[in-house]
Amino acid sequence: MKQTKKLKIRKKIITRIMKACFWFITGAVLAAFLFASFTFIIYEKVNAGVVYPGITFNNIYVGGSTQKEVEELFAKRNETIENTQFTFSLSENIATISAKDLKFGYDEKLIAQQAIGLGKSHEFLSNISIAFQAYFNGLNLQPAYRYSEDMLNKTLTPFIEKVNKEPVDALFTFQNGKVLAFKPSEEGKAVDMEKVKQDLRAQFEKVLLVQKTQEIVIPVTIKTFSPKITTDKANNLGIKELIGTGTSLFQHSIPQRIFNITLAASRINRVLIAPNEEFSFAKALGDVSSFTGYQQAYIIQNGKTVLGDGGGICQVSTTFFRAILNAGVPITERHAHAYRVGYYEQDSLPGLDATVFVPSVDLKFKNDTGNYILVQTQIDLEEQRLSVFLYGTKDGREVTLTQPVITNRVPPPPDLYQDDPTLPKGTVKQIDFSAEGSRASFAREVMKNGKKIISETFISNYAPWQSIFLRGTKEN
Repeated sequence: MKQTKKLKIRKKIITRIMKACFWFITGAVLAAFLFASFTFIIYEKVNAGVVYPGITFNNIYVGGSTQKEVEELFAKRNETIENTQFTFSLSENIATISAKDLKFGYDEKLIAQQAIGLGKSHEFLSNISIAFQAYFNGLNLQPAYRYSEDMLNKTLTPFIEKVNKEPVDALFTFQNGKVLAFKPSEEGKAVDMEKVKQDLRAQFEKVLLVQKTQEIVIPVTIKTFSPKITTDKANNLGIKELIGTGTSLFQHSIPQRIFNITLAASRINRVLIAPNEEFSFAKALGDVSSFTGYQQAYIIQNGKTVLGDGGGICQVSTTFFRAILNAGVPITERHAHAYRVGYYEQDSLPGLDATVFVPSVDLKFKNDTGNYILVQTQIDLEEQRLSVFLYGTKDGREVTLTQPVITNRVPPPPDLYQDDPTLPKGTVKQIDFSAEGSRASFAREVMKNGKKIISETFISNYAPWQSIFLRGTKEN
């Protein structure tokens, strides 16, 4: 019993001692924090408007200086190197500019802003740490530098104009559906501006620490670009002969539509389609907007004929559709227009059109020929004819297309006239054109080595369309 009682007394004593130690340590820490905080507040007041003591940039002391004094200090150091000459060399050609004209040196304004702001943020504990570290141990920081990219580009412009050259793809020459020859590819080249800038930035400390006029030579590096179609690659593409053709007429198109057709055709011209690749017409075409060069012409959007960027690109997708039909390749996505469009029936029956609305409505096919396919487009502005040629290697496919069968004919609704207060009175302007509603269908069969590999029917349902006229009501 006595021993148990002694143990209890001993535990109580130990507990009291531990509590006393805890509160002593807590109090000491709190007292130290309060003392440090109080000391810092006084320190902060004493150094209001100046950089805290102990702060240096590249071992240049700025403690106790105002923001303006720091700025002036580094501006003067820039003056001592302003006659330093930078010579950019490329073979036997050189271009020279002074540090002053290049605006090369310390970024005195940014350094001054950084210096005066150190230890003076909204983070109290961080401020204490920075101020005390600078005071007791010193705080040496990396200064900010600057140079004028505009002046650098201007200095190197003669090199850029002489050197820069786009890569040239190997070009094919065709005759009667055969590849006769090709123009060898050429690598592109350009001044490696990023390397020049990197080498220039590497001179900051070397020039500014020496603090005297120097001659600095920076070699200009040239980088090369490989063409998409190299000569070596062209020899192994399997592009030997014509495997599919599509044509269409675009007579009576407005100038803006013809412009867009020409532009869209150029975007898919010389495109290479790899074996087993699913080709996306929309992806190859890219963004269709005024930002990519397209003009406004009539398009079908939300069930109406309206002016929109890129009106006319469906002339190209329709022609491309006809080419891949004749090539006998699998067509994985195709959409007919909402209504019959006269342009596509100038040399064809209804049903052989394909609409594209980037990026949601697409035209796709898979290249299952085992070789590359090269796309070539050709525009005859005199006849207003667009042609798409597909070149590759024939693998024995025989394509049969039936004539489109037209059924479910529905006459167009009566003409609609709408008053337009923006047009002068007496003016009538047609903005939509009538079209008969119908269903068009045709079949395609592809045979290869006596085996049927494709048998499909393409069905197009066209809604009847009414002519719409705007009738001016504006009084003169």
